[in-house]
Amino acid sequence: MNNPRPQEWKAEELSQGKIIDYKAFNFVDGEGVRNSLYVSGCMFHCEGCYNVATWSFNAGIPYTKELEERIMDDLAQPYVQGLTLLGGEPFLNTGILIPLLKRIKRELPNKDIWSWTGYTWDELELETEDKMEMLRLVDILVDGRYDFRKRDLTLQFRGSSNQRIIDVQESLKQDAIIVWKKLQK
Repeated sequence: MNNPRPQEWKAEELSQGKIIDYKAFNFVDGEGVRNSLYVSGCMFHCEGCYNVATWSFNAGIPYTKELEERIMDDLAQPYVQGLTLLGGEPFLNTGILIPLLKRIKRELPNKDIWSWTGYTWDELELETEDKMEMLRLVDILVDGRYDFRKRDLTLQFRGSSNQRIIDVQESLKQDAIIVWKKLQK
């Protein structure tokens, strides 16, 4: 597993603007019916990662305007609660994600945005401005690297007990980490 120094990994240097997959209308990547965007590239390389295929920034296909239109059309469905960002590492793909998230907030403000990240909340606070800008656009963050030694398949929406489900907007307001109020375990 890799542990970055603050601001060591820069999205503009690493991201190739690619995604591994887009899955519409699923029930596993967060609360409610969701659309999930799996981005390419991750530097954390957590031992036991279930998605090793996403580690390469060159894997997958280019993110396109056509895909963005499909995401927006799928999100507009009344039964869809929101978009989930996974990977790979979403916070190393801010160039494609920030414009998408801003558009969602503008055009579909009732939809929520979830993101998984290998960064912890404390690490993100010391990161580059683009990562902080993206964090401010996220509603729920599952933070921290997957730790196979703390693996627990009974946990809600995460793979290891060190990971947290954080209510980003409430945490920013209170300047403290606020755990998602619907957390079951």
